Amino acid sequence: MSDSQNISDEVRACLRAIPSVNELLAEWPVVKAAGETCDAVVHAAVTAELDEERAAIRAGAAPRSKRELASAIEFRAHRSALPSLRPAVNATGVVIHTNLGRAPLAESAAKAVAEVARGYSTLEYSVDTCSRGSRKEHAAQLIRSLTGAEDALVVNNNAAAVLLVLATHAAGKEVIVSRGELVEIGGSFRIPDVMAASGARLVEVGATNRTHLVDYERAITPDTAMILKVHPSNYRIEGFHEEVSSRELAALAHKHGLLFYEDQGSGALLPDDILVRGGEETTPTSVAAGLDIVSCSGDKLLGAAQAGIIMGRRDLIQACGSHPLMRALRPGKLALTALEATLRIYMDGADVAHRDIPVLSMLTLPQAHLERRARKLRDLMAAGLDKAGCPCAVELEIVEESSTPGGGSLPTVELPTMCVAVRLVDERLTVDALKRSLVQDFDTPVVTRTSHDRILFDVRTLVGDRDIETAASTLSACVAKAARR
Repeated sequence: MSDSQNISDEVRACLRAIPSVNELLAEWPVVKAAGETCDAVVHAAVTAELDEERAAIRAGAAPRSKRELASAIEFRAHRSALPSLRPAVNATGVVIHTNLGRAPLAESAAKAVAEVARGYSTLEYSVDTCSRGSRKEHAAQLIRSLTGAEDALVVNNNAAAVLLVLATHAAGKEVIVSRGELVEIGGSFRIPDVMAASGARLVEVGATNRTHLVDYERAITPDTAMILKVHPSNYRIEGFHEEVSSRELAALAHKHGLLFYEDQGSGALLPDDILVRGGEETTPTSVAAGLDIVSCSGDKLLGAAQAGIIMGRRDLIQACGSHPLMRALRPGKLALTALEATLRIYMDGADVAHRDIPVLSMLTLPQAHLERRARKLRDLMAAGLDKAGCPCAVELEIVEESSTPGGGSLPTVELPTMCVAVRLVDERLTVDALKRSLVQDFDTPVVTRTSHDRILFDVRTLVGDRDIETAASTLSACVAKAARR
């Protein structure tokens, strides 16, 4: 028996009563959507909404009115016209949130990017010689000054840095790595996989939890090119554990005429207390330890755009810059601009860096400042709910919670923080539905976290008054929308 034979007369009548495409196109919300987007987007929205309406009616749902369908089409068309990559409000408390773009840029860095983006630039043009220049020099001098490295090179992320260093200096050769450092980074990318792609041959030494200097020394053969130390940014091994320091490995490598390379991970430039708590060393400390090559990320603890930074001996860095892979791994003008502008903030001193670079500021916010922000957010939420006519739909409370650095950095560090907890009172509201509405129903997604049947807005990761106001207004609008259903 066909599906059409299974449909009841009542359902058939509802399906026949669905407004036609032309009827819907004449409705004011749809006409308005066509003026704001384009005919193709609106027609696609009409088709998709009608398909959903038919499926819903067949499943037993009550049919929507023409006006309701037109409003849904307007919303769908508007959402389709929005860019998929757009600003979001991070109320999760995860400072370096990979899914939300990691480090937000400093104001001066964002302005520098906008200036370069809107026209031509000196990406590969030398003002000094009035001829072709090199993009390699834009951030190199600043990196040399801040880290003490002989030379520096920027690629598009730290995985690219590892790939390029190994391909340049260890292709076809052995590279010794501790088993406790064969890390997996986000998206299931693993150090052994990156190493295999570079052409280097992995030699594992030691045990997962303990590796000794003698383990490295016994593994050295005539085919060994390098000892690699990988900083376990996103995890820690505790308890019965031992690893060899960078200084000891550098001395061993140089004793046998080998290179020593440290994938330093998060790229911290300043010796903050939070780094000590997390067992992190700064990039300048690694460079000063006598390492041949060090690499790190630009968009984690350094607080700039996505980039991989390679530092070390001039001849080794120049060889990386001349490798054919460099063409594929080089950064674009916007990433270079953001990195250079951020590094210039560091040149102005630690106090300025902690004030102006959002990641550093968020990681070190004093509790009293967090409390003031939480009170402001709660008060704005309460005022918005009152104005929307639903002041009793939720309860608002300021609570103490914990934030995390995120981004695979400082995994053992918890940051005391303040949150506004939203507990639902109105039976028409659910935590899951409201949390989803905060993300999906408005142009700027507000991403939160939940705990004990409450939605938490962590003020540590709200960027300035703009994010506080957006979080408050979006909550009020979402609660009001749900309460009207």
